[in-house]
Amino acid sequence: MVMPKMNVESFNLDHTKVKAPYVRLVGITEGQSGDKIYKYDFRIKQPNKEYMKMPALHSLEHMMAEFSRNHHDRIVDIGPMGCQTGFYITILNDDSYDTVLDVIENTLKDVLEATEVPACNEVQCGFAASHSLEGAKELANDMLEKRDEWTEVFA
Repeated sequence: MVMPKMNVESFNLDHTKVKAPYVRLVGITEGQSGDKIYKYDFRIKQPNKEYMKMPALHSLEHMMAEFSRNHHDRIVDIGPMGCQTGFYITILNDDSYDTVLDVIENTLKDVLEATEVPACNEVQCGFAASHSLEGAKELANDMLEKRDEWTEVFA
């Protein structure tokens, strides 16, 4: 089936052809002063076959957002995909794919060592009741076990 060209890069990706887990560069946005934002698709679950349960995804989001900044000082954002299959990671002025892989790996190792979910309270989180430290650790462990597959996007 031929799909119309969409404005959103991931809508142009044939989700039936990818093989999670993977990390792929989605795009580069250049600002007026020359700064560049590199956006990555960090896919954890196989699209349309698997998904992350919301409490585990939510906790992993908190931990990745907090812990990743210990490994890279130009993380712009780490945000979950609405389909619950992965995250988007944006980094300022660093085009090193290997660095991104290292940041993710080290961040996931931090998740395994964590004893609590950062900002898991009603003051700092909009849905503090929806968290799972153990679920986030399971996701992190699963991803680390498949570390050698992260560079292979297509089956």
